[in-house]
Amino acid sequence: MTFEVIPAIDVAGGRLARLSGAGHATVDAFGGDPRAAAERYASEGARWIHVVDLDLAGTGEPGNLDVVRSVAELGPRVQASGGVTTAAQVDALLAAGAARVVVGSATLADRDATERLLEGLGEALAVGIEADGPRIVPRGSGGRELPLWETIEWLRGLGVPRFVFTGVGRVGSLEGPDLDGIRALATRTGRPVIASGGIRGLEDLRAIAGVGGSVEGAIVGRALLDGGMDLRSAIAAFA
Repeated sequence: MTFEVIPAIDVAGGRLARLSGAGHATVDAFGGDPRAAAERYASEGARWIHVVDLDLAGTGEPGNLDVVRSVAELGPRVQASGGVTTAAQVDALLAAGAARVVVGSATLADRDATERLLEGLGEALAVGIEADGPRIVPRGSGGRELPLWETIEWLRGLGVPRFVFTGVGRVGSLEGPDLDGIRALATRTGRPVIASGGIRGLEDLRAIAGVGGSVEGAIVGRALLDGGMDLRSAIAAFA
């Protein structure tokens, strides 16, 4: 199984952005243009690009479908995210060209709704696990904290295609990934896991890949935009 290095593009109002304590902060890299970032990542060998719609996460309405469509046109497959909680949001992102949509952790508080979302979509969905120690702590508005491992046991019985694990306290911090959480999720579920949060560079990627088992990739955001990480070299390291 190839370990995928997946660059992330966070978008608000059609421009590159990142979450901050005051809301959305603009990102100057690539002139703030998400397509320019995606073009660079595609040219450096990215097979997937993770697009986060920060407007959707804040308002519940997909606000950057044009960005998803534009990135999908470049060739790499798009994994779309942004606090997705409804079938209508999933449908809109898939229709815009996303190959996979990550269901946000806030959805997991409603087990019936989660089970309905998972029915019939197979590999087109992943379930986001935003974890802080033994709790699921959804980012964005309206999320409710949940016990992590009790929730995982329930999800394991649903045949979830894959999980996207995020160490919420490490997002954007460049302080290193939550290897213990990644390992525990992969071990307990046996399902493919993509890791994110805190990744600083190639050594962190090697550490995540070294967890082994069903860990199949990692999402990298800030380390590429302003942390000096070279995507081409990182992808080549796992070729």
